[in-house]
Amino acid sequence: MARGGTTKILVWILMAMLILGLGGFGVINLSGNVRTVGAVGDEKITVQEYARALQEEIRGLESRTGQSISLQQAQSFGLDKSVLGRLVGSAALDNEARQIGLSIGDENLLKQITQISAFTGPDGKFDRESYKFALSQAGLTESEFEAEMRDETARNLLQGALIAGAQMPGVYVDTLMNFLAERRGFTWAVVTPDMLTAPLPTPTEDQLTAYHQAHEADFTTPQVKKLTYVWLSPDMLLDQVDVDEAAIREQYDANAADYMRPERRLVERLAFSDEDAALTAKGKIEANETDFEMLVKERGLELSDVDMGDVAKDDLGAAGGAVFNAEVGDVVGPFETTLGPALFRLNGVLAAQETSYEDARQDIRDELADDRARRMIEGQADAIDDLLAGGATLEELVSEAKMQLGTVDWFADVDAPINGYAAFRDAAEAVQDGDYPALIHLDDGGLAALRLESIVEPTVKPLDQVRDEVIAGWEAAETTKALETLAQDMVMTLATEGDMAALGLTAQIETNVTRSQFVTGAPRGFLQQVFTMKPGDVTVIAGDDLVTIARLDDILPPDANDPDVVAIRAQLTQDTAASLAQDIYAAYAQEIQMRAGITLDQAAINAVHANFQ
Repeated sequence: MARGGTTKILVWILMAMLILGLGGFGVINLSGNVRTVGAVGDEKITVQEYARALQEEIRGLESRTGQSISLQQAQSFGLDKSVLGRLVGSAALDNEARQIGLSIGDENLLKQITQISAFTGPDGKFDRESYKFALSQAGLTESEFEAEMRDETARNLLQGALIAGAQMPGVYVDTLMNFLAERRGFTWAVVTPDMLTAPLPTPTEDQLTAYHQAHEADFTTPQVKKLTYVWLSPDMLLDQVDVDEAAIREQYDANAADYMRPERRLVERLAFSDEDAALTAKGKIEANETDFEMLVKERGLELSDVDMGDVAKDDLGAAGGAVFNAEVGDVVGPFETTLGPALFRLNGVLAAQETSYEDARQDIRDELADDRARRMIEGQADAIDDLLAGGATLEELVSEAKMQLGTVDWFADVDAPINGYAAFRDAAEAVQDGDYPALIHLDDGGLAALRLESIVEPTVKPLDQVRDEVIAGWEAAETTKALETLAQDMVMTLATEGDMAALGLTAQIETNVTRSQFVTGAPRGFLQQVFTMKPGDVTVIAGDDLVTIARLDDILPPDANDPDVVAIRAQLTQDTAASLAQDIYAAYAQEIQMRAGITLDQAAINAVHANFQ
């Protein structure tokens, strides 16, 4: 909210040498009588302040986007109004501070200025010549800068006094915390179709017709785009690529480590401070007084902290021989390591893997061929693009570029090889009637292009065409209705007897569940309904073709000892206080602006804008 505040002034100083003419901005092409663009009460907003603030905002946007921004573009983003609004707000604070006599003394001002690093000399101390030079480069006089410093400090004092101690009532945070972290204990069970005693009747034609009409969306075809496309992938060229034997052998030799892997072991290592401690621990293991896992736990570690993964013999140094001669589960050592004396536990043996040249040859050949095929296609891309730009049809690309021609009735989930490419799907989604084919680069190095032939709008499939699906849907819906009816009867019984097992239900007991958790096997919306219940309530909750019965047993407050709950409360307290402070400040700023009165000179504003053309 600060108008050209201290921070922004320093930015001006640092940027002055890079932005030519900024110091004099607002003077050229403006009448000598035009000095302000507006005022709040007695506080003026100068032409120079507005020009500098607007220039700074545009430069900031250019820095973030990496693009040059014209004034017209900045205005389309609302930057000019945003800058003017901030300056009006700062001017209102300055006016109010002067009205109540709020300011800082010369001694405090001097202390602030001499602490600014931009004004220090070679010895690291305040240098008056550096001070004068920096201000002149920014187009500021000493009196202007010092006045701005006074205004900035006064604004900060006024703002700080206004929002200091802003704190939401504890009941507000408590209410939010109860919603987020209150817990429920409940018992629930699924009512399954095998509990139904009567089979479903055979649906009548009228019932199927009614179900079909009520669920038309389930039986409606998607919009289909009939596409013609051409496609060239590396796989299509593999048989045409010649890979000589020498290249295959060279690749095999270069990656010999991948084909000749020595024996390896899965090992854990626990280091100790000295050899006596390691020997004592080893003795306890041998005496069956403890085990390796207990030793790790006693050190406050997890097994993942001591896991070395799979290692070769040479990776283990002095311990290599013993570890590689041990049986799975053995603990050997201690052996000296870079971490100190350590015990090693063997968890698994990985046998040596040797892949002969003959066994690896085909895979290497295919890999090299694929790479060369990609490069062949890459070399053709510009020529194919030129052909398309010159008006070549997809059919002509088949003969000119050896691409494969195909057609597809396309929708997002169509099962077609070409639809496996994200770039093709994006192009198919975007293509419109009349678009010319454009080259599509596929993620496997291939190329494609497509043409829209026509669009088939969604249609509802006739009942006879989807009869089996309609019958299945009707039966599922009727089963759910029957289960809900049965569940309601069970709820009436549970209200008096309270025993789910006696009704053939498999009860599941949940404790300390918050509304943000997930109950495996429960229908969608299950927890939302549980959190509307009162202790002792029993209800039917249905959804996702599931019917359940739930009984609420407990309502528990947030767990005050849970670190997550503590962290959430702290963050809520901070956020709500900040939100309250922002609301208080916004109301105060609006009031002092209305009380002081705002005047703006649109002609002066337009004149500043003219300097950006």
